[in-house]
Amino acid sequence: MRILDDLMSILNFEALVKDIRQGVFHIGVLTRNCGLAATLPRDALRQEPPMVKEPGFLLDKRPLELAQLAYSQSILEAAIGMATINSLIEIDGGSCIELNAAELIVEKGKGKRIAIVGHFPFIPKVRETAKQLWVIEKNPREGDFIEADAENLIPQADIVAITGTAFTNHTLEHLLELCNPKAYVIVLGDTTPLSPILFDYGVNAISGTMVVDHTLALRCVSEGANFRQIKGTRRLTMMR
Repeated sequence: MRILDDLMSILNFEALVKDIRQGVFHIGVLTRNCGLAATLPRDALRQEPPMVKEPGFLLDKRPLELAQLAYSQSILEAAIGMATINSLIEIDGGSCIELNAAELIVEKGKGKRIAIVGHFPFIPKVRETAKQLWVIEKNPREGDFIEADAENLIPQADIVAITGTAFTNHTLEHLLELCNPKAYVIVLGDTTPLSPILFDYGVNAISGTMVVDHTLALRCVSEGANFRQIKGTRRLTMMR
């Protein structure tokens, strides 16, 4: 993925790997900062073991080695890589605002056609004001569309919101290529790197997570917290 190459090119790997936590739903990596990424447990469990090749020895690796796991075909290894990348990004707080992605999607999507890749808890709220809403999901629930429908639906959308886990399963670049050039594109979730590099790929808004209390956040990850349950974080949005 070119976008991963570009992200890697800006990172300062002169740091120590201090901690790695893998919960059911999230992974936390502590280097210079603390970074998070979703584990995609359903998809990960469908893969052939071993899901992580060197458990027990990852703390011995250099940050560069861990970050390179983002290219892995193993979902759990790729999630470790993304969490490491997020831990090494120096987030420019002055370029971000305290804004939840759901609020942004509702605001931008009133009366418009919206495609959301990933089934998020805020879907019902978005549906109330959207002209049309298509939810595209690898593990579809009732009313969702399957992955293959993205080819037809995303080009029709005025607003496209893509889960940051598209980095982990290496589908992000293709999904971005499907977007209408006039569409407003948002990448969201704690796997999402808060880096302006995404703007070079047609993204208009980046909604991610900054960890401000790594002890608390990592404890939550270890104890099986879902995204909404992870404490010690700020939800930030960076706009082009």
